Amino acid sequence: MAQNSAEQGDPLDAFASIVSRASGTPMATAVVHPVNQNALEAALDAQTSGLIKAVLIGPEQRIRTVADEFSLDLAGTEIIDTPHSHAAAQTGVDLARAGKVQALMKGALHTNELMAAIVARNTGLRTDRRMSHVFVMQTPAYPKYLLISDGALNIAPDLHTKRWIVQNAIDVANAIGIDSPKTAILAATEEVDPHMPSTVDAAALCKMAERGQIIGGVLDGPLAFDLAVSKQAVKIKGLASDVAGDADILIVPNIEAGNMLAKQLDYLAGAAAAGLVVGARVPIILTSRSDSVTERLASCALAKCYLVWKASTS
Repeated sequence: MAQNSAEQGDPLDAFASIVSRASGTPMATAVVHPVNQNALEAALDAQTSGLIKAVLIGPEQRIRTVADEFSLDLAGTEIIDTPHSHAAAQTGVDLARAGKVQALMKGALHTNELMAAIVARNTGLRTDRRMSHVFVMQTPAYPKYLLISDGALNIAPDLHTKRWIVQNAIDVANAIGIDSPKTAILAATEEVDPHMPSTVDAAALCKMAERGQIIGGVLDGPLAFDLAVSKQAVKIKGLASDVAGDADILIVPNIEAGNMLAKQLDYLAGAAAAGLVVGARVPIILTSRSDSVTERLASCALAKCYLVWKASTS
């Protein structure tokens, strides 16, 4: 039986340029509730690679039991003992608020549990921006990195939220060295149709960019997926666009579209996927139980690149 693309492994040297760009002083990172092998190993791999300096937060005995069971070395790694995952999430947020860590990394807890502590109005990590998730994909099917947002955090974003989704994605692109990223606002058609709200939002976002409400990238939309990534489709359909056929960023209309698109590329097109939540006081590294070592390290490197970029533009 033939293997699917995901089972065949990530592309060779996936994210090598991002990992290289992230070299330097390790980033102090609160790893929230790393009480299973995947979560703990991901944090320790990133630490061994010099990307992060891990602060492990969770029930200390459970963490040590996992380390012993899977022969993971905890020597020199700080552990903050908390009774359960809720307390671990809040402790990680408190450390970030106090400036004691530069990033958060999800361990073995649900994303909504971690995000609940992060978005809490008076005790969380809110800024004047809306938080959003950005996938950075590398696939043999496309000649460069492809960013997708938002496929993990905002369920059915309104226009205000989409404005920040776009800006956050552009910022991440800038952080990994993509200047003026070509940003495609996806819909089912390239025509503005009042019966399809996603097309109206796309047109509004493009006008917002023209008026300086979104900066740092070039926008076009609405664009169907084929027009965003295929120069042949653009030629056949006769579309004039600075973005079409060569997009760096795909902005999806809702979480289902983004999640399905990223996972289809991962499992059917041999892609590797790094992911990051931005828009909070610190970047948030969301790793999945099914992520490869390459993807875990790339997500940490992505956070480091974003921090360095943000400091340089402040």
